Amino acid sequence: MVTETMMPVNGIELCVETFGEAGDPALLLIAGAASSMDWWADEFCRRLAAGGRFVIRYDHRDTGRSTSFPAGEPPYSDVDLANDALGVLDGLGVHRAHLVGLSTGGMMAQRIAVERPHRVLSLTLMSTSTVPPAYELSFGSGNGEQEQPDWTDRRSAVDELVSSVRRLGGPFTADEPQLRRLAQRVFDRTQDMTASQTNHYICAEGPPVRDRLGTVTAPTLVLHGTLDPFFTPPHAEALCAEIPGARLVWLEGVGHEFPPAAVWTQVIDEIIAQPGRRTQPA
Repeated sequence: MVTETMMPVNGIELCVETFGEAGDPALLLIAGAASSMDWWADEFCRRLAAGGRFVIRYDHRDTGRSTSFPAGEPPYSDVDLANDALGVLDGLGVHRAHLVGLSTGGMMAQRIAVERPHRVLSLTLMSTSTVPPAYELSFGSGNGEQEQPDWTDRRSAVDELVSSVRRLGGPFTADEPQLRRLAQRVFDRTQDMTASQTNHYICAEGPPVRDRLGTVTAPTLVLHGTLDPFFTPPHAEALCAEIPGARLVWLEGVGHEFPPAAVWTQVIDEIIAQPGRRTQPA
């Protein structure tokens, strides 16, 4: 069963969609910066649910159908974005969940694992790092010097989204027609594309958690593309060095991207195999 709803969370509204049975262990997908839940492919979510998980995806604030703020004036920090993820779980009555975070979403998941360990059954960190990214070096979004497209124009926005994915992807990245359909869906669902492609990159940063990664007790899996040009392989190795017991699995031929269909079986099998925490703090 697939259900989409608008949910009050932390004084805003977030668009949330679930797949599978609520009685199964919950699995929360946390997308990267400026990314709506659309980037977690429908079939990818259905296959996770078929593996016995109650799969949850959602639009971050300033993406998709969730609450949008004026472009260039985000009244929130990355801590608020992480707390939104917990708010989604609260709204669904979920106390503990398997967290799967990609890129900046992986940093949100790290923060939750450090600051709210009792909420985390397991941790899967994809295409991410121990350190905040320098967005302007690769994306040119938000605070970089690269000329920005007209995000209010559907064609310009779609062209830029497709170009960005292909620039950071690899040989398994979806072809242009498929990416274009997805980018059109993203544009059509988003309240304010300019805000969506700006605010996450310039919002305030909360206190770093890297020096506390050694306290993470959740079983941790690091999935990382061998061709990631944004967070190169040493970033994945650093995560494994700093999180006790973390296990690193390379995704051959994958760039900095949501999992392409060619590696879904590997990724889904690894995520489903994640054990839950053996001991639960009070």
